[in-house]
Amino acid sequence: MKIAVCVKQVPDTWAEKRLRESDRRLDRESADGVLNELDEYAVEEALRLVEAHGGEVTIVSMGPERAAESVRKALSMGADAAIHVSDDGLAGSDALATSLVLARALDGRDFDVVIFGSESTDARMSVVPAMVAERLGWAMLTFAQKVDVDGTTVAIERAGDGETVSVRASMPVVLSVVEKINEPRYPSFKGIMAAKKKPVESLDIASLGLDAAAVGASGAWSEVADFAARPAKAAGTVVTDEGDGGAQVASYLVEQKLI
Repeated sequence: MKIAVCVKQVPDTWAEKRLRESDRRLDRESADGVLNELDEYAVEEALRLVEAHGGEVTIVSMGPERAAESVRKALSMGADAAIHVSDDGLAGSDALATSLVLARALDGRDFDVVIFGSESTDARMSVVPAMVAERLGWAMLTFAQKVDVDGTTVAIERAGDGETVSVRASMPVVLSVVEKINEPRYPSFKGIMAAKKKPVESLDIASLGLDAAAVGASGAWSEVADFAARPAKAAGTVVTDEGDGGAQVASYLVEQKLI
């Protein structure tokens, strides 16, 4: 079974994030880049499937040169190889362009399953997996909390509103998984050293046969028109209890239309 896992490098979850005044895009240089936390669950699930059924895992990522660090981390977890799409012309790509690039990188490589994390922590849109599935013309199984493979059939359990839904599809298929599905392994020292020698294929816009005008900021269907810094936290209202504290609190809640 050939599995691809799409991963993304994002600013550290705990870092203070800000938009740049020049282009109203996220300033990725102001924070350390890390492997998207939710993608680690996708890598782990791919490794478990291969351990159970045999096969290989390929990491696929679109991002600048520095994203190679996150690709190597995914390789150090146990993946076999990687594809890194990097091109200055991709800067400013929205979800539509990103899905186009990933689909083009995946197409024609005989993958049986493509796995995504449920979302990226910098955008939190959860739409790229479905877009990639549509572009490839593959079945899509979303937000899986359990995955089973039987021959060429993939079945998942999906958390619904108040119930668990079972869904299945035939390969090839695109999956997105949630953090409840497993516990990602930590890269071992041996895995870290081995990752340095694993093959990483480098691609750009031209090698994918894409029109440069279809990606990047110029090809984006959406953009940030304006933004403002979050206002400073206002001082709270202090109630001095002189026997009527309860009444003061109730009056405040009424003024705020909370009761």
